[in-house]
Amino acid sequence: MDSTAADRFDTSRFEASRNRLASLAYRLLGSAADAEDAVQDAFLHWQAADRQRIKVPEAWLTKVVTNLCLDRLRSAQARRERTVGAWLPEPLLDGDPMLGPADTFEQRESVSLAVLTLMERLSPLERAVYLLREAFSYSHAEIAEILDLTESASQQHLHRARSRITAARRRGSAEVDPASARRIVEEFLAAASSGRTERLAALLTDDATAISDGAGLTETLMQYDTPQRIAAVVRAGFKPTPAKRRFAGGTSAVHYALVNGAPAILFVVGDQVVGAVTFDITNGKIATVRGIAAPTRLARLAEAWRQHEPETPLITQW
Repeated sequence: MDSTAADRFDTSRFEASRNRLASLAYRLLGSAADAEDAVQDAFLHWQAADRQRIKVPEAWLTKVVTNLCLDRLRSAQARRERTVGAWLPEPLLDGDPMLGPADTFEQRESVSLAVLTLMERLSPLERAVYLLREAFSYSHAEIAEILDLTESASQQHLHRARSRITAARRRGSAEVDPASARRIVEEFLAAASSGRTERLAALLTDDATAISDGAGLTETLMQYDTPQRIAAVVRAGFKPTPAKRRFAGGTSAVHYALVNGAPAILFVVGDQVVGAVTFDITNGKIATVRGIAAPTRLARLAEAWRQHEPETPLITQW
């Protein structure tokens, strides 16, 4: 095999792993843009390596991507960007390959916005061990090799990560029947659009929270608690005005969608997603509402939507 053919063969071996590597990087970083950068950096490492000496390319690439992500999480710049109160995971439209694998409940949960947010409470090593074990089913021996630690240390990191996530996870959190989730979200939208704040509050858990990125116009997230406060804020936010339409670039259609496996509504002008509201549902009520409208956080979701064949909107003109 000549050098050109060998390069093509080695490139195809990397491309066969790209989606898996991207989904690992996304889970570790919570950012599609950063995940893409990590995978591209891994490709450069792959090109520069003596590939004839790499016995198991998948394992080698997993190690490279994981450690590139850990370097990113440990950097001073990342610590500033991920300050508590200023960071949200980047949402992805269901069907995005970065959300895979998704065969088990643990795999699906590991990419939910709720768990991606909870993982900010973990150290970088705890996060890596947790994801390699829970989402990618690596053994502790394999994780020890990837992270250059002992099997015992891997087991300890996993125990601490599981304990912290379990302690922070809402009681009763579990997969929600899709039809029930959609019904709850449609009731929420109807109440928000009509101004029925009492009905809005009744749809929320007693300890519900709402988070908004303020369309990227504020440095910190806006956070609200108590059902009454959230209902008032949602009602004000869902009331269309000429100023909001100018800011959005036109009159929006409101669509139901699944984002990171959870129910969501998307505000769409033409074929451009200009806002997303996602919901965590617990025991038949809404536990968390996230409003995301910063263009940088919606870039990949918006691109996926343009390739998507949408259903009839819930609201044709908002």
